[in-house]
Amino acid sequence: MIKFYYHPSPNPLKVALFLEEAGLDYETVPVDTRKGEQHAPDFLKINPNAKTPAMTDGDTALFDSNAILIYLAEKTGKFLPVSGDENRAQLLSWLMFVATGIGPYSGQCVHFTHFAPEPKAYAVNRYSFEAERHWGILDAHLADREWMVGGAYTIADMSVWGWARAVPFIIGDGAWEKFPNVKRHLDAINARPAAVRAEGLKTRFEFKQDFDDAAKAAMFPQNERLATV
Repeated sequence: MIKFYYHPSPNPLKVALFLEEAGLDYETVPVDTRKGEQHAPDFLKINPNAKTPAMTDGDTALFDSNAILIYLAEKTGKFLPVSGDENRAQLLSWLMFVATGIGPYSGQCVHFTHFAPEPKAYAVNRYSFEAERHWGILDAHLADREWMVGGAYTIADMSVWGWARAVPFIIGDGAWEKFPNVKRHLDAINARPAAVRAEGLKTRFEFKQDFDDAAKAAMFPQNERLATV
């Protein structure tokens, strides 16, 4: 049985979408990051980086959403071009683009825009610029195609979807006017029954909503060093 360690945030949602699309049996294990459950010793054995998602498949443990997507696609033979197909290289390129660009810059943009203390103007400018630049690249790529790679729905689309759901929160007012092709792509995936089920996972568990001092300590442990400066 697959155990899927989940929090309702962009990266775990990618994996939830695949599991639902593929019709795999799995057990969802909630990890409440605002309570600090990602730092628990048992979870760190699966993901030493203390992030969601993570997954076990029998004796196999995995972490990082894109690594999990590749593993599941290879395991099932679904949503991934076969080895030797020219589209496979393009898929891997776009998957890593999301992993190394879209995710990190969007995440840092959210952090500095919504959560970081002042002064932060330099950081907001840097990360908002880079987040918009990366989403602009995706929007241009999707201007003349329905799906990310090869005319077929793949794990590259699932990876984009996880973050695209949060574009208005990342970019702010007028986000969808800037990225209409990303919005069309998002809407197409949102209409899929598997996406509805993946989104619905969050209603099965109670996650901490308060962003109090304890939540900040769990989410941003680096801030402890500020007290000694």
